[in-house]
Amino acid sequence: MTLFVIAYLGGALTILSPCILPILPFVFARAGQPFVNSTLPMLLGMAATFALVATLAAVGGSWAVHANEYGRIAAIALLAVFGVSLLSPRIASIVSRPVVDLGNRLLNASGPSASGSTAARSLLLGIATGLLWAPCAGPILGLVLTGAALQGANLETTFLLLAYAAGAATSLAVALLVGGRVFAGMKRSLGVSERVRQALGAAVLVGVATIALGLDTGLLARLSYASTATFEQAVLDRLHAKPKKEMAGTIVTAADSTQPFRSDLPLEGAAPSFGGAVEWLNSPPLDTAALKGKVVLVDFWTYSCINCIRTVPYVRAWAEKYKDQGLVVIGVHAPEFAFEKKIDNVKKAVSDFGIAYPVAVDNDYRIWRAFENSYWPAHYLIDAEGQIRYHHFGEGNYAETEKAIQDLLREAGSNMQASAAVTPNTKGAEAGPDLKNIRSGETYLGYQRATSFASPEGIAADASQTYSVAEPGLNAWGLAGTWTVHAEQATLDRPDGRIAYRFSARDLHLVLGPSADGKPVRFEVTIDGKAPGADHGVDTDAAGRGTVSSTRLYQLVRQAGAVEARTFEIRFLDPGVEAYAFTFG
Repeated sequence: MTLFVIAYLGGALTILSPCILPILPFVFARAGQPFVNSTLPMLLGMAATFALVATLAAVGGSWAVHANEYGRIAAIALLAVFGVSLLSPRIASIVSRPVVDLGNRLLNASGPSASGSTAARSLLLGIATGLLWAPCAGPILGLVLTGAALQGANLETTFLLLAYAAGAATSLAVALLVGGRVFAGMKRSLGVSERVRQALGAAVLVGVATIALGLDTGLLARLSYASTATFEQAVLDRLHAKPKKEMAGTIVTAADSTQPFRSDLPLEGAAPSFGGAVEWLNSPPLDTAALKGKVVLVDFWTYSCINCIRTVPYVRAWAEKYKDQGLVVIGVHAPEFAFEKKIDNVKKAVSDFGIAYPVAVDNDYRIWRAFENSYWPAHYLIDAEGQIRYHHFGEGNYAETEKAIQDLLREAGSNMQASAAVTPNTKGAEAGPDLKNIRSGETYLGYQRATSFASPEGIAADASQTYSVAEPGLNAWGLAGTWTVHAEQATLDRPDGRIAYRFSARDLHLVLGPSADGKPVRFEVTIDGKAPGADHGVDTDAAGRGTVSSTRLYQLVRQAGAVEARTFEIRFLDPGVEAYAFTFG
């Protein structure tokens, strides 16, 4: 139930996002119409259509992408006609009377007997709006879509997306009620009814153009990333915490040293089984009986996730520091991409990261679901009695987590004294992000979750196509050369293919894999058309050269000086490379 509340609030927060701007004209065009017969059907149609389309986009194949593209084209045409009919019905009738009549009927219905048809027309307008609406993928929508990708098509996914859309519809309804009164006042006091109508028509056409040009999922979406992510994360932190069922005990002060130490960490429920792992690395299978009497740190991670990579040094350090005090660390590797399900890939990553603690390979997400987890990375602490006592989602809070480890070890009988928190010597992609300068967000290249695509040809799902790209706008990307874009990744079909991205962050990472036959792929990186020099990442040299030899995250840029917007380009000299996702730090 909590997730539904979070999804609803996340949708309501979209009213604060710049990416809501393109659809506002479609909504405000209904201002002054009866709420029940006009506004409500339109908002219901928008919410239901968005939930359906988003579900198909999250779990469907290329057929869903093609169907949605055809639907978007039809919706753009319909709403363009609607905007023209608002702007000037006389001009519109000259252009195309039969189609424009439909646009006019969407706006006007006369007489009480037409209330039913008014509702139907408003519903049609809402469906068209739902086909075009691309809300900003902030933390809350990202949580919902990640769950959809992991769990597949189900009613929970659709209802969560519907809750998100309902939240947006609610905030739009409130805005529309307020706006309707303003428009009505203008018409009465100023007598500018026709001018208001024309202004709405012009706004509708601007909204249609914005969506048709992809600005709603490019520039506006990235502006929203900066403006609403903090609010959404606050909602997640407040509402999606595990319930604190009861306190395990009271803090024992120094004066009460005769009593055994009891931590004030809450009891969050019994820890579930680890029996769902398909394989264990660095250890035989561990179960509840084998872990009895131990304090257990559970780290949910996946090896190409930049947030997980930056957390691994701390988990490694805790495992080493507290292994003789009774701490057992278990890494639960739950894959995000298909290549992360390959056991050999996971084994190599475990070796590359220097992980010596046990790793449960959770390819079927059975442990993930048993813990009711939703995040990479996520940390859970289990006490010596098998109870979950602490959790933390995402990066950060390292000192707090280590303090919780110390408390539970002392509670289990360790005579260790409190000590300073670990400070791992991190380098490369493991180094912490430059949060104050990040203005670019995670961007996927597979059509299932691709946004901000700047190549004029548009994505051809699961089909080889030759692309081109000029200078992309901020936080937009494009392909050049012959590529096949699959659900999760873009694959280069011929040599000399390129990817360009205009970004603003200290670090740029790209998840890449070699060709299907395993042959390495050579590449060259440029920044603003020049070799990176001192701004190269750990996987490139100063001339920008590097090689894709395994499927993992590659750090390609680390700006050595002041962080500013730059145009990144990577050119692959050999065919077959697979490109999955950009991340930044």
